[in-house]
Amino acid sequence: MSNTTISASALAIGDELLSGKTRDRNIGHLAVTLTSIGVTLREVRIVQDDESAIVEALNDLRSKYDYVFTSGGIGPTHDDITADSISKAFDLPCIYEDKAMELLSAHYKQRGLEFTAARQRMARMPEGAVHIHNPVSVAPGFHIKNVYVMAGVPKVFEAMLSNVIPTLKTGTILLSDSIISFHGEGDIGTPLGDIQNDNPDISIGSYPKFAQDGGYSSEIVVRGLDNEKIAKAILEIKAMLNSLD
Repeated sequence: MSNTTISASALAIGDELLSGKTRDRNIGHLAVTLTSIGVTLREVRIVQDDESAIVEALNDLRSKYDYVFTSGGIGPTHDDITADSISKAFDLPCIYEDKAMELLSAHYKQRGLEFTAARQRMARMPEGAVHIHNPVSVAPGFHIKNVYVMAGVPKVFEAMLSNVIPTLKTGTILLSDSIISFHGEGDIGTPLGDIQNDNPDISIGSYPKFAQDGGYSSEIVVRGLDNEKIAKAILEIKAMLNSLD
């Protein structure tokens, strides 16, 4: 494990996400998985099924972060344009990749289904891209430079990601501890900010919770790379809360 910070971003692609017809489940899974190996998810974007929007977002994200993970738009229909868009972003031809064609052809033959032109679209990817194995539905994702392109269906996305994780660089795993406060955020906001300023190597977040019976609390979470620094901040927060009782 390295002591450096490894950064990542996510690009979710699909009109259905922006319309609310489909609720994204992949970003949360990605965030938890990356955090567990010391990769920090820094930014998430959702874009429509529009080539120029995908290209613009991808080129910006891949220039800023160590990794970019995309989801959606690699299926067999006309609006699945992710492969074309990634190819354009890298200025590479989008090809029917030979190994992907063989995998899919054999898969549909085994199922007694015609390997139609629509199904063949799932073998398309930028020239030189490397497969991401798909144990669920065979059609591969692909990896090119620091970009990992995966399906939008959560079960398939998760399976693909599990195959990608062992290949990634890892950083120092983010640690955390928390304490529950029953004081209003308006009461703890200023002193909590003072504690944050005095402890620049950790981050402090406050997350309110409302119970069905009308009760209120907030979870104060302290995150960082050093357990001693986290413990110091927790003690200061406890002392601050006690002073408000």
